[in-house]
Amino acid sequence: MKIKAAVRLILPVSTMMLAIMATTAAAKERSDAGMTYDGAVSDALAITAHRPELNVVRVAGQSMLPYFGDDAVVVVKKIDAARLRVGMIAVYVNRFGEKVAHRIIAPVAGGWQVKGYNNAEADSTVVNAGNLLGIVYATFNSSGRAPVAMAASNLPSIETVYAAPAR
Repeated sequence: MKIKAAVRLILPVSTMMLAIMATTAAAKERSDAGMTYDGAVSDALAITAHRPELNVVRVAGQSMLPYFGDDAVVVVKKIDAARLRVGMIAVYVNRFGEKVAHRIIAPVAGGWQVKGYNNAEADSTVVNAGNLLGIVYATFNSSGRAPVAMAASNLPSIETVYAAPAR
């Protein structure tokens, strides 16, 4: 009985590890020429395929360089706000209704203060359980893509989050 239980625990983990290894190998093959946007989306979607708590989004902006910038693709993991810590990259909805990805810099009254790496000031919106979408779980930087290629792509359309100046 203990062996069956161990196999039931190990099998899903090993399957996920094989998928990640295959994705990593495919990404490494493309790295010499620079990863295309479509390649970044494909790799991100492969990771999220069997993980409902993960979501793929595109980045617009440069406030988080060198970590990620325009046309990077990030995997966002839904987590409870109680698990947030300084240093994590939170994806949240700011007071203007924009989805933003910025680094948590400090605990404050009512939640967490966030700031883009290249921003002079922290964001005016405090991140809390009410506006948190998740944290950045994986990042795929791409060489971008031409507008014509975007229209011709067979990949699904994905949401955009901003890495932009503080508001």
